[in-house]
Amino acid sequence: MSINLSNLPAEEKNKVELDKQASFIVWKLREAKAVPDEIDQEADKIRDDSEKAFFLESVAKYKRVMGVA
Repeated sequence: MSINLSNLPAEEKNKVELDKQASFIVWKLREAKAVPDEIDQEADKIRDDSEKAFFLESVAKYKRVMGVA
């Protein structure tokens, strides 16, 4: 089953993007290309509280998956 992401509503597209950003920043942490403060800096850029919470939940998920403390 394939899903065309361009057909998603704007809110869902944004969640996909936030999830990708969370994955990337945790990968950067694991590879020592970022510091933990960068997560807070990225989260501070997000104005919507529910989007910020989603981003931080995604960060926590990827930290577990990638084994990052």
